[in-house]
Amino acid sequence: MKPDFKFKFGKGKKLTSLLGLALDGSRLDGVVLKRVNGSLQLLQTFSVTLTLDPLTAAPDLVGREIRNHLDAAGVRERHCVLGVPLKWVLTAQTELPPLPEADAVSLLQMEAERSFHTDVTTLQIGNSRTALTADKKYILLAAIPHPHLAALEKVLVAAKLKPVSFGLAANALQTKDALALVIGETNVGIQITHGGVAALRALEGALENEAGRRTLHTDLVARETRITLGQLPAELRATVKRIRIFGPRELAQQLTDEMELKFGPAGLTVEVVTAYAPDEFGIVLPVGASVSPAFSLAARLLAEQKPVFEFLPPKPNFLEQFVAKYSSGRLRTTGAIAAGVAAVVILIFLVQQIQLWSLRSQWAKIETKVGQLESIQDNIRQYRPWFNTTFPNLAILRQVSLAFPEDGAVTAKNITIRDGNQVTCSGTARDNSAVLAVEAKLIAVPGVTGVHREQSRGNKPPIQFVFSFKFNNGGAE
Repeated sequence: MKPDFKFKFGKGKKLTSLLGLALDGSRLDGVVLKRVNGSLQLLQTFSVTLTLDPLTAAPDLVGREIRNHLDAAGVRERHCVLGVPLKWVLTAQTELPPLPEADAVSLLQMEAERSFHTDVTTLQIGNSRTALTADKKYILLAAIPHPHLAALEKVLVAAKLKPVSFGLAANALQTKDALALVIGETNVGIQITHGGVAALRALEGALENEAGRRTLHTDLVARETRITLGQLPAELRATVKRIRIFGPRELAQQLTDEMELKFGPAGLTVEVVTAYAPDEFGIVLPVGASVSPAFSLAARLLAEQKPVFEFLPPKPNFLEQFVAKYSSGRLRTTGAIAAGVAAVVILIFLVQQIQLWSLRSQWAKIETKVGQLESIQDNIRQYRPWFNTTFPNLAILRQVSLAFPEDGAVTAKNITIRDGNQVTCSGTARDNSAVLAVEAKLIAVPGVTGVHREQSRGNKPPIQFVFSFKFNNGGAE
């Protein structure tokens, strides 16, 4: 059960013209309205008597009969709103304490299961809420069997019509606070409104057709009205101050006289509604528009006023239809696996995309600074010193000088450095052991390799020598 209904014109597209139909017994009334620049234009009206019952006859035959009547009246409009008979409606009342919306829906679902004598899954159910006190609401549950609504849909489709809403005549005629009596073809409808709809009844037997003349039993209507008022909570009953009567002028006046006699002394005002108030729909109405359920139903939808009760069954979307068609056995398992794999793949790509978005966002924040740093580095590379700042030749001379003894036993006359690391040293020494000591110290220096004495002459001091070595680390300490 859905507590509230959202009305959409067609498939998200706002309608500018609409066929309003009201079915009451065998009578079908209709009007075609068009909305132009904030005002309504009345294009066609008709009233016909159907020879076939939409609930029992074949839908194709009933649809063809309705289509013939529409063609005869020159009606070409396809989108329609239909007022279903009030006698189809099942009602129940309850009170709702202050609850979160999810809990309130569950409570109303249980109340519907308790109140209605049939399975609630076979009913199209709506509700209307009326405030009793600051923390309590009076709820009216209204339901129509799905087979009735399905039969109507088939009939309208056979008549080449596209239904956009199924409503109630009383709801469309009376929205302000009052007790409304609607004289129909075979019954009188009662609706009590106070913010929301608090009571809704169809009085069967109030009208009789004798030899083509309809007779209204006003005393029965008055008695049932008093009973309906008595069933309301006292605080809600006290808000009813006026009675509004809709219907044929002669019968409406008879009922008005009876209701004034019975309810006038209690302070209730009684009036016959013969014309719409200028602000009835919040839109400019055609001059001299007659009050009728069909007109009210179409006008309220074109004025974008949501119906109190929406009985048109919701249409399943493509995914719901697919699931309903292929939701069994192996196909259901295969579909679930495929859906799971698809969900995982989509999730992976989604995570990857989120990471890319994050990285792009971070890069956008530092892109300018990175460009500036790269420009500075390019300038540094272009203008940095061309010479070697490690001074390799001086490092080599330092290591050679450290290897020579401080007592002058070995002296160097010539040091040649080639290719930055090939060193040749020549000089004199007091004896051969002093030269060997120098060579030993050079061999111990890190990076020095290939120490080799190339020449040594003389047996008596001074001894002449020439040795070479390679400084592999390019002179770095």
